[in-house]
Amino acid sequence: QVQLVESGGGSVQPGGSLRLSCVASGSIFSMYHMGWYRQTPGKQRELVARINSDGTTNYADSVKGRFTISRDNGKNTVILQMNTLKPEDTAVYYCNANRPVLRADYWGQGTQVTVSS
Repeated sequence: QVQLVESGGGSVQPGGSLRLSCVASGSIFSMYHMGWYRQTPGKQRELVARINSDGTTNYADSVKGRFTISRDNGKNTVILQMNTLKPEDTAVYYCNANRPVLRADYWGQGTQVTVSS
């Protein structure tokens, strides 16, 4: 079992930055693929960025060059640094922990990000 707690959401003007953190507890963090997803009302949850257990990353095209995902296995933490934010980045952001070999998939409670002038 993995528990995920997100923090760092809030309101920011276009062009600003936010840093989301997700702290995991309860299992071997380093073995999990970690991701950030986002969802707006009426739309499906979409992948924003993912960092695998081996450190490889992938990003949604809409955030490439603006967002950076990183992980600190010693602190059981995954970070999403979001720069040059746009109004279309407004969403609830969710942290995800995934380990396919165990069919394990866990979600945090979500944190609101609002980009508006």
